[in-house]
Amino acid sequence: MQAVRQCSACARHAAGGLVRNQDVSLLQKRGAACIRYLSTSENRKSGAQKPGDLTNPTHICLASLSVGHGLWQVEDLSHNSLIRRAASVLSDSSSTFLSQATLALTDALNDYAKAVHSRITFQKKYLASLGKMSPSEEESLRRAISGWRAEAAERLNECKHYESTWINAINLSKMSAEAAYSSGAHQASSLVQTNIQVAESQVEEARKLSAEADKKLAETKVEEIQRMAEYAAFLEGSEDHEVHEAYLRED
Repeated sequence: MQAVRQCSACARHAAGGLVRNQDVSLLQKRGAACIRYLSTSENRKSGAQKPGDLTNPTHICLASLSVGHGLWQVEDLSHNSLIRRAASVLSDSSSTFLSQATLALTDALNDYAKAVHSRITFQKKYLASLGKMSPSEEESLRRAISGWRAEAAERLNECKHYESTWINAINLSKMSAEAAYSSGAHQASSLVQTNIQVAESQVEEARKLSAEADKKLAETKVEEIQRMAEYAAFLEGSEDHEVHEAYLRED
């Protein structure tokens, strides 16, 4: 009866408002007394205690008492509740993984597109200046083109690496969303699905930019072939003209 009175006192005290710091220890002692009383009372009713009864929720308590923000709170420690919490934690972790993988992939795709555009800029400048540059200027442009070509190749390798990681993150997020939904954590499942859609949209946009850069590079290569052919024909014609003039002078 004393434990029952303590339980009633605990409830009235908690309902009265915030628990003061000096009351926390007292309330914890009373809570422990309540649990011991309930366990002892149940054991007396059911007869001799069996070894498995020590872990039976019906003989101990269906909930644990804790002080959160100064108030008594009841925590559901059933298997379903613990699985639901674990699924929510898993969904949070998979969302973090997906966010980092998405950022890495989009950055790599954007850097690749920038490197390709820089190469195109110097390549067009080189083609436009054929026959008009000094040897040093021509060599400088060739080095710049070669440097940006190597930079683009390095960024492309990064894209392939991070895309593999991103695909794994997408698959993991989908599995965590399914696990959260099946365990009853519907809000966590919905949040993960939203994150997946956002990640796919961001990567798709970055892929479009890199694809446009590749398209312009292909067009520049065609232009380079045509311009070099024209320049070679021009040089050949100039040599023939010089040979003809030399022949006339000999005459």
